Amino acid sequence: MAENNNLLDKLEGLVSRFEEVSLLITDPSVITDQKRFVRLTKEYKELDDLMKARREYIRTLDGIEEAKEILASEQDQEMREIAREELDSCQKRLPELGEEIKLLLVPADPQDSKNAIVEIRGGTGGDEAAIFAGDLFRMYVKYCENKGWRVEVTSSNEGTSGGFKEIIFTVTGDNVYGTLKYESGVHRVQRVPATETQGRVHTSAASVAVLPEAEEFDVEVNEKDIRVDIFCASGHGGQSVNTTYSAIRLVHIPTGITVQCQDEKSQLKNKAKALVELRTRIYNMEYQKYLDEIAAHRKTLVSTGDRSAKIRTYNYPQGRITDHRINYTIYNLSAFMDGDIQDCIDHLIVAENAERLKESDL
Repeated sequence: MAENNNLLDKLEGLVSRFEEVSLLITDPSVITDQKRFVRLTKEYKELDDLMKARREYIRTLDGIEEAKEILASEQDQEMREIAREELDSCQKRLPELGEEIKLLLVPADPQDSKNAIVEIRGGTGGDEAAIFAGDLFRMYVKYCENKGWRVEVTSSNEGTSGGFKEIIFTVTGDNVYGTLKYESGVHRVQRVPATETQGRVHTSAASVAVLPEAEEFDVEVNEKDIRVDIFCASGHGGQSVNTTYSAIRLVHIPTGITVQCQDEKSQLKNKAKALVELRTRIYNMEYQKYLDEIAAHRKTLVSTGDRSAKIRTYNYPQGRITDHRINYTIYNLSAFMDGDIQDCIDHLIVAENAERLKESDL
């Protein structure tokens, strides 16, 4: 009972803030301040979820009390049976609801709702690593399609035997970074490469980095600090894909960060895409400090942003996938490589939530 009261007290303290934020987001002076308005609408959504959960929690507690009263005073067997069912249902729901509320009370990573920029690079293993990087890209594209997310390639560098030495793409949709962030790290593959004549199993790797896409007001980039290089986009084998100078390279002079985009035929579109990526990389220099701080007091590697950590093995001879962070192993490799990765991500989210709850002492 004390725990029930403790949760209700925490929620009670947020009611007045919810009312305040509800008024603020209708205030014309707040609406014109875009940065503040976006922050407040995000807070409103989080508080609204908590208020709905609070109302259900109170209803459930009231249901328990009411059912107990009926069972103590009512003689009619049919009424007693209805009350007993209500009591069982409410007592079962209460702890579940308590856990949901605790998670809602723990501050989420403010970046979770953002879009993401994903980069995949072939690592050790030469041609086979580039082929595997291509397989991972296909896996993510399939997964994103199933989620209804949009994928746009910013730049790519093809491998000599297929796949990609490097590919960078943007994923746009709902809560993209909060879902894909668990994919950051080194992915290892064990299989007989197409380039292998003896039939021996090789081990290769590709690294995946998932960055939250910076919005315009997250970071201010001064045009005077950017050097713009314009060049012809080149395709496989070095021949010119188009004869117009449409590819763009941006160099941020203060940080030395360089990005390029040659995916679009229009110079303007390429520059716009490259600017988004440049802002994201500048923003992520700060965000990495936040990830390092989490890593310092986390026991698991779940979403700590340690991109050099080996997170998953794809074993083709056994048809096995193993995620090393949570000891998750399944034997449906072909479906997994076809984009069926949600179950693994769900397990990672559960592990991450358990860590967050432990830290919060709720």
